[in-house]
Amino acid sequence: MGVSTAAQRERRNSLPSHEPGIHLRAFINRRRDPDSKKEAVLRVAVRLFLERGFWRTSLSEVAEQLRITKPALYHYFRNKEEIYLECYRRGVSLIDTHLERLRSQTSSGAEKVAGFIYIYAIVIASDFGRCVVRQDDRELSPAARAEVRAYKREIDHALRDFIQQGVADGSVRACDVKLAAFAIAGAVNALAVWFEPGRGWTGREVAAELARTLTQGLTDRRKRKFRLPEITEGER
Repeated sequence: MGVSTAAQRERRNSLPSHEPGIHLRAFINRRRDPDSKKEAVLRVAVRLFLERGFWRTSLSEVAEQLRITKPALYHYFRNKEEIYLECYRRGVSLIDTHLERLRSQTSSGAEKVAGFIYIYAIVIASDFGRCVVRQDDRELSPAARAEVRAYKREIDHALRDFIQQGVADGSVRACDVKLAAFAIAGAVNALAVWFEPGRGWTGREVAAELARTLTQGLTDRRKRKFRLPEITEGER
């Protein structure tokens, strides 16, 4: 896969930010800007979760990295579970936005499957995506677990619908739709285990390759041409 200028820029922007000073500006600035401060808390917490593990990281450590008190941290998140849910909601929001675009297109089912894989893989390759996939939802509270599993069902049903549409229009070979969706989701979720930004590929490069490789396993050889959806920098 060739590395474009945009991909090189993304690679630089995706490098792990181990220096807390990058996120301290939001708290050093005396202006009241709760959104920026919440973002700083979220990003520092997620980096710590990825480095040390969700349960081995305390909110005290998050506060220490940001050089604020633990009570100050509670203005933004009451506990680690809230941070986890916020990560999940961000990923789902991006996926939902593009799902609506895919559903409204007149393209084939196979092309929609490819678009879905591309979008979903970009989310999973992000810090937020890798964090939530690595966490076992069985360890969450019943309410949080129910919310997360509802999101998972929504994503699974969307993928199945696109595969089924492809079978109906002939762009996807006849297959067990449920099993095909499970296989695709499992392959994409595995990114959370092995993918690390800045170590060879960008998230978009990996997402594009997964979309092509996984979709080719479903499609009629004569109908493999498809386009991937456009995703701007602001939507990542």
